[in-house]
Amino acid sequence: MRGLTMDEKASLPPYSASGLPPPASGAAPYRGRRAGLRRSRVLKFFAATALTLLVAGQWKQVWREDTKAPLLSLDKLNDDLQTCQKLRHKPQDPIGLGREKNARWIEGSKPTLIKNAVVWIGEPVEGTSEADARAGKGWEWVQGDVLLEHGLIKRVESHISSRSLPEDTQIFDAAGRQLTAGIIDMHSHAGVDSLPYLQGDADVNELSDNITPWARSIDAINPLDHQIEVIKSGGVTTSLVLPGSGNNMGGEAYTIKHAVGPRNGRKEISAQDMLADPDRNWRFMKMACGENAKRVHGGIDRRPFSRMGESFDFRHAFEQARALIQRQDDWCNKADAIGVENMDEYLPQELYWESLTAALRGQVHINTHCYTITDLEAMVDHTNEFKFSVRAFHHAHQTYLATEILKRTYGGRPPASALFADNMFYKAEAYVASEYAGKYLYDANLTTVYVSDNPVLNAQHVLFEAAKGYHYGLPYHAALSAVTSAPAELLGFGKRLGKVKPGFDADIVVWDSDPLSVGAAPVQVWIDGTAQFDNPVELSKPKSSPIVPDTGLSYIIEEPTEMQDVLFYGIKKVLLSDDEIFESNDKPMTVFISKGKIACIGPCSPEYEAAAQKVKWRVILKNGYLTNSFTGVGGTIGLNDIDGEEVTDNGPNPVAFTRAIDGLRLDSKKLNVAAKYGVTKGISAPKFLSGKTHHGTSVGFLTAAKTVAEKGAVFDADVAVHYTLDLNSRYSSSYSEVFGLLRRKLLAVASKDKPAEDPFSEAAYLQKVIAGKTVLALTINNADGIVTALRIKSEVEEVIKSKIRLAILGGSESHLVAAELAAAEVGVILLPLQAHPNNWDQRRSLPGAPLSNGTTIDYLLDAGVTAAIGLPEDWYVRDLGFEAGTAYHNGNGRLGEKAALDLVSINIHKILGSKLPEDQAKCHFIVSEGSPLDIGSRIKAVGSGRDKVAVFVNGSKGPSLLESLTAKTPASREGADEQL
Repeated sequence: MRGLTMDEKASLPPYSASGLPPPASGAAPYRGRRAGLRRSRVLKFFAATALTLLVAGQWKQVWREDTKAPLLSLDKLNDDLQTCQKLRHKPQDPIGLGREKNARWIEGSKPTLIKNAVVWIGEPVEGTSEADARAGKGWEWVQGDVLLEHGLIKRVESHISSRSLPEDTQIFDAAGRQLTAGIIDMHSHAGVDSLPYLQGDADVNELSDNITPWARSIDAINPLDHQIEVIKSGGVTTSLVLPGSGNNMGGEAYTIKHAVGPRNGRKEISAQDMLADPDRNWRFMKMACGENAKRVHGGIDRRPFSRMGESFDFRHAFEQARALIQRQDDWCNKADAIGVENMDEYLPQELYWESLTAALRGQVHINTHCYTITDLEAMVDHTNEFKFSVRAFHHAHQTYLATEILKRTYGGRPPASALFADNMFYKAEAYVASEYAGKYLYDANLTTVYVSDNPVLNAQHVLFEAAKGYHYGLPYHAALSAVTSAPAELLGFGKRLGKVKPGFDADIVVWDSDPLSVGAAPVQVWIDGTAQFDNPVELSKPKSSPIVPDTGLSYIIEEPTEMQDVLFYGIKKVLLSDDEIFESNDKPMTVFISKGKIACIGPCSPEYEAAAQKVKWRVILKNGYLTNSFTGVGGTIGLNDIDGEEVTDNGPNPVAFTRAIDGLRLDSKKLNVAAKYGVTKGISAPKFLSGKTHHGTSVGFLTAAKTVAEKGAVFDADVAVHYTLDLNSRYSSSYSEVFGLLRRKLLAVASKDKPAEDPFSEAAYLQKVIAGKTVLALTINNADGIVTALRIKSEVEEVIKSKIRLAILGGSESHLVAAELAAAEVGVILLPLQAHPNNWDQRRSLPGAPLSNGTTIDYLLDAGVTAAIGLPEDWYVRDLGFEAGTAYHNGNGRLGEKAALDLVSINIHKILGSKLPEDQAKCHFIVSEGSPLDIGSRIKAVGSGRDKVAVFVNGSKGPSLLESLTAKTPASREGADEQL
């Protein structure tokens, strides 16, 4: 066998070739020509292949360059690059001083000079140290004039000559009245929760999901909401309109001014025109933690079911937003580095998360609804994990207990607390709360603002929340700032709103009395320099100097001490029964309380004088008052502890007719508070469906009693027979049916000669009504409903030939039928004094000055109707004296102090026919320093029908008002007032 040549060796296949599988086609490997290739040909082949690849690569690059424009729009890429600039923008508070005109100013609007005003600038005088300012020094009311022009405050001076002003300048003489910046409510749902409530106008919550940062309140604001005008009539010029709190993330909020359309000096009727800052320097967002979202969205198949689920929803949403921010920042940085024209994708954007990413970038002021320590701490943790700040915690009842937690919030700026003054008890989150929260937060160097949550509270009266804040110990300047400069600063408008200074928006209010006094109402309101009321009603009030801040109000005694015997010195007014009205300015009286009763009003008889000498405790008063204690009627006190918790409640009674006495539960937090604030007697009926409704017989009881077994705890087992004939009664019937049913029931028992077999049945009590022994109390707000009830009364009386005793509870529209009520001798218990038209039955209620000449109480009194004021909600137990005070101060002289106090005491018993036993009559009283009708008064003792009196003894702070006999003798007490 011959050997292989070199060429043959070179052409051999690899050694493993015989082991390779055949091609998939099954054809034999092709080798024929391969054996004959030359090295030069191989090189040429590789060169040609490389050239082909190079050409192909170049062609591909050219193709990409030629086709980029159709795939990625250069215009869109440039727009995205502009968006990068917006994403990186850090908003600043818009300037005030330096503007020639307000962006909201309407061309042609005339300048206005307000003369002879007493002006609250809204900040301490120049040179005041921070420590002094915080202590209340440097804050002054100054006499002067204010010039409004081009929608701005142009000048604030002691005197501005009209000669230096344009000829068309309008002159308003404030006549020595007090002037402040417009009130700012930074928690409102005006326009998105329009009143009276209609399903078609209910747009406050987007409840399709728990996380809805994309929702925007401006898309739902109704400029025709009647409440916008009413709110403004309380001096409120600006509101932050928030989405509701049914979601953990409710969406964007918008700040509006309460000027709508040509009537208010505007060009158009639109939400856009209402924006307080047309340039939209700042954005706002509403979040909410706690009970609301887990109640609304929670369920077996839906999150959040618990606060743990809420915390995850928050963190997950922040995580999504943070991830989008990272993708956006990466894109923007890359576009800067290589040029936007070389980008191969557009800027990542997701509308769902846009507002939340802006919030995490610090472009949005976050306002969070959080009540409890648990929720506050969780949200503070979220701020530090995801690096965002919170501007204010709203509702925030427990922030006064969590001040150090607030100071841990990311950003170095503790959130403010946006509070009600004393609205609490309505759910578990509001059960742990304090009316002194504003003072405690101030002591911790934190900020308090007062808000309405309209329509929860009527924002027309949000200023009164600040007044009560002052009453409960917040310094005067901080209380007034809490609805002016403080919310302005929190909203990012600290250089435009909330102060009366040149360069600020011309939002001004002139008041008929000190703005922190009971019943204060505007004389006129200006928004952007335009007067808002053509013919405002001005109440007849004596001109008085501003309140001199009482620093003694900061000395708080939260709980009283019970005593059997005590002497009170310095009583200047005694306002008890009509034949026991005493007033002495020259020589104050002494009142001796023995075994919880008023033993004598000095000078005392010898026997009492001898006993008085043995009294250990003596209280010195300045401007002391002795008055009747109050009666709380119309609420659920004694039958409910926490409104929103069924297990603490007697329950609804839509079918069964029941007796309140059978459901009475005493020694509750509500009742303890009531007793402390002088509401020593309660009259409560079983509720029909919810609060403000009544069905069954009411019970009269003592709020300070510990159990029903206590002697005298129940003073009237069955006060009146109650039915509800308002919108609530239509849950399964028509108005015509429920009114007709009442008529049939009354006529049915009238036709029976024998007493009902069951003495505690509905029929038995209706027989007492027919016999005139028991009052028929009907809860009705609508005027026509009231007239229908009067007609039924007349029809039944015609059959029985005797009179039925009828009372109306609610009475929002009763002013329209005041004459008819008087003719029928029917009393009215208003719930509340000044109705808020929440529902259709209340739509014709009166807002009072400057919009209406009087409120319902004025019309009732003028007609001769016996009227009283009750508890529309249980938290009013602290406010009954102020409610009576509003009727007194705003009644144009209709009422004296005694008659005003009767509205919340004696008149209630007259209307419902209840009466205390003789031996208890002198056990129910209030001793106060100052009139209980006024802000700044202090309850010093309460007699609550027991053998002891509750006395508020000063603690370690402040001058002691309670001393033992060893301190001083009675003879040395002349001039004791000057010591305090």
